[in-house]
Amino acid sequence: MSEKVFIDFPAELKKMTFVERPNRFILHCFDEGTKQLEKVHLADPGRLIELLIEGVTIYVLPSTNPARKTKWTAVYVESNGLLVSINTTYPNKLVEKMLRNEIIAELSAYQWVKSEYTYGGSRWDFLLEDKEKNQLLLEVKSVTLASDGIGMFPDAVTKRGAKHVQELTAIAKAGTYKTAILFIVQREDVEIVTSAAAIDPVFAKSLEVAVYAGVQLLSYTCILTKQGIEWGDAIPVDPFLKIQ
Repeated sequence: MSEKVFIDFPAELKKMTFVERPNRFILHCFDEGTKQLEKVHLADPGRLIELLIEGVTIYVLPSTNPARKTKWTAVYVESNGLLVSINTTYPNKLVEKMLRNEIIAELSAYQWVKSEYTYGGSRWDFLLEDKEKNQLLLEVKSVTLASDGIGMFPDAVTKRGAKHVQELTAIAKAGTYKTAILFIVQREDVEIVTSAAAIDPVFAKSLEVAVYAGVQLLSYTCILTKQGIEWGDAIPVDPFLKIQ
């Protein structure tokens, strides 16, 4: 893609060392500069146990909200020399920017209508509409788990994620809306995406059923830099790929 789409970070990233994760949304990281143990907000509630290993480098941003209890937000973890995004906020902003500019090739017939759209008792990431007023519900899933060039989702059992896929399948069958799932890969060493069936067989089976019902599956990579996150390339999604 010739046109670059980029989300800038609001400040310079700071390096810290990961110590522990006391709960889903908090990391304890050591700041070498101040010799202090800092509490860092984590915006990705995934398991991340392959990434959050004691002693790895975490890149953080200062919070712009003075009322927030944590003054730092985790952005990247460095895993074997590779940056992996552990912050879903910036990739989702990137997806929205792409949709608003109508430059995701597979969805270029649609215009962005609304983010965080509620339908059928669930909240969907995006509502899109084409010139014939056909509407599409788009759900975005962030991929951080990978092995040998294969990205996998989820990295922990996700009843909510399976429910989303099942609901999109039912909506597609009903014909009320068109439906799609976009897997946005948060690392640069992935060439294909599939489900992590060994971790969550219910999600994996739900994704297979969704394909037969006409739910569109898309995946794109991201280019991760110290200045921000750039939209990458389309890669295939194969929910039937079996990982040995």
